[in-house]
Formats: sequence, C-alpha cells, structure tokens
Amino acid sequence: MSYTANEHRYDTMTYARCGRSGLKLPRVSLGLWHNFGTVTPFDNARRMLLGAFDLGITHFDLANNYGPVPGGAEETLGRVLKQDLHDYRDELVISTKAGYEMWSGPYGNWGSRKYLTASLDQSLKRMGLDYVDIFYHHRPDPETPLEETMQTLADLVHQGKALYVGVSNYSAEQTLRAYQLLREMGVPLTIHQPRYNMLDRWVEKGEPSLCDVLLDKGIGAVVFSPLAQGILTDRYLQGIPADSRAASPAPFLRPDQLTDALLDKVRRLNEIAVNRGESMAQLALGWVLENPAITSVIIGASRLEQIEQNVAMLQSHQPLTDEEKRSVRAILEA
Repeated sequence: MSYTANEHRYDTMTYARCGRSGLKLPRVSLGLWHNFGTVTPFDNARRMLLGAFDLGITHFDLANNYGPVPGGAEETLGRVLKQDLHDYRDELVISTKAGYEMWSGPYGNWGSRKYLTASLDQSLKRMGLDYVDIFYHHRPDPETPLEETMQTLADLVHQGKALYVGVSNYSAEQTLRAYQLLREMGVPLTIHQPRYNMLDRWVEKGEPSLCDVLLDKGIGAVVFSPLAQGILTDRYLQGIPADSRAASPAPFLRPDQLTDALLDKVRRLNEIAVNRGESMAQLALGWVLENPAITSVIIGASRLEQIEQNVAMLQSHQPLTDEEKRSVRAILEA
C-alpha cells in the first residue's frame, strides 16, 4: 500500500533552531537505537517511522552500530526511505554516527580517518543515500589526535557526504577544542548529542559547563536518554514489571540500578507531575526542553502509541513555575 504523508504534519509540531545555525529540528526527534533492527518486525518499524513523520517528527537519529544487529537500523530506514519516504527526503533530517565498535580489526572503532570515512560510506550504502544531514563522532578517542578526527569530519562536509557535523559524549573541554579546530577548517560544529535527564545532569556542571560552551559558541544540542531508560516514567513506580526493560536480559537497564532511594525520588517527582495534570514522562521531557541549551530530545519507542504520547507533551506541557522548579531541584539534590 502506497504511503502519503499527513498533510497537517507541520500544524502542531514545534521546531527550534540548532544553535546559531540555519538548521531547525523538531523538539521531539526519533531515535532508532535498539527497536529498529533485525529483531523488530519490519511492519512495526515502518509504522513507527511513518507515524512519527505524520506527527511532524522530521529528525531520525541513527548510528552505524544501531540494531541489533549492527547496521540493522540503517538498513530498516533504507527500506522505508526507498518504499515510502523517497519523495519526502528533503523534508527529513537524517543523522548517523561512528565511534563505537562496528567491525573486527584495528580500523572498525574509535576515531581515525580510516574508520570514520569507511563507516560513513557504509552507512550511506545501507540507507541508500548520497549524504546524511548530520554526521557525528560518537565518542572521544583517547589515542587518535583530535586534529585527525575533526579534519575527517570537515573533509566529509567538503566532499558533500554530510551537511552538518557534530560530536557526542564529549566533555565541555573536548567540545570547545573540537569547535576551535573545526572553525579553523572552515566548518562549524553544529550540534552535540549528550546524555541528559533529571537524574543525570552532568551537562550543567563544571566551569565552564557543557551548557555554557554550547550557548556561548552557538552549538545546538539534541539529548539522548531524556527519560533515563524509562526510569522517569510511571513504569517503575510500583516495582519492576515482568515485561519491562529492567526485567529483560538487555544490558541497558539493570534491576540493581533501581534502588529504593532512586525510586523514592521518582515517586516524589511523579507527585509534582500529577499535581500539574501530566505524566511523569511529560514532566521529564518538558524539564529537559526548558533548558535553553537544548534543541531537541531523542525518544525511543517500541510502538507508535509511545511516540504519539510523547509528542502530545508539546501541546499540553506548560513551563514549570519558579516554585515547581525549586521543588524539583530539592528532590534531585536531596
């Protein structure tokens, strides 16, 4: 059955400028981390991707090793692009990354020119694309000179294989150095992708903090794990459900991480959410997006209904009052 996009897809989605670039991103982006590979039925993955686009989500975030298996998510998106979204390519922002282990041997990991160039070529082939909109270095490489990694990113832009480049998991100091190097090469550092949520606020800390660097240099930020792997939802308020991520053999969230002290914080945060007439997830997403350094949040999903619920946050969430902010801060810092 042929696909025609919802003609009202841009009526309710909110878009924000990415730093001081010309690029705008939807406030909610869709991540294809571990529910779009070979273990997910293609029809479900397709339903989520098309449903997300119908809701105005134009940004799909990937990495070379997203799956499972590694490369699986990019292949899935490639099938959907070819089958359904080929006429809408210019309305999409597609990002991918390289920096973690992708293939065996000394050239399939970290941040060398050899690895990054080969990885992006493979990613483009899997997705059937001539270019990606954003290409990230996924994590700092302690051995490869940062000059080599940034020169490679700049060259990939000059070659037309990426429109914008970014970094992920870089500290404030590393981000500032990457920004300076790229600027000397005539390419802006457009975006950073850090982990950030109510329970993990490292981007706010330090002198300068990562947020300080992003705001000062005009670098955008799209956040992964804004719901802390589902902890910042109502999923675990009464314990660990048998069908939850924490109860599964997946390594992303272990039962021992859900301590009594942590769950007590989440329950207290949930009380604030209930008093505001919203869900715990809506409060958590809204809190992240109220940070002026943040452009967009990346959500994951295993079914379309989860995407719809998170997007609904944009229409219903009201900014926190000063009193609510103080209450949230007191809980988080207790």
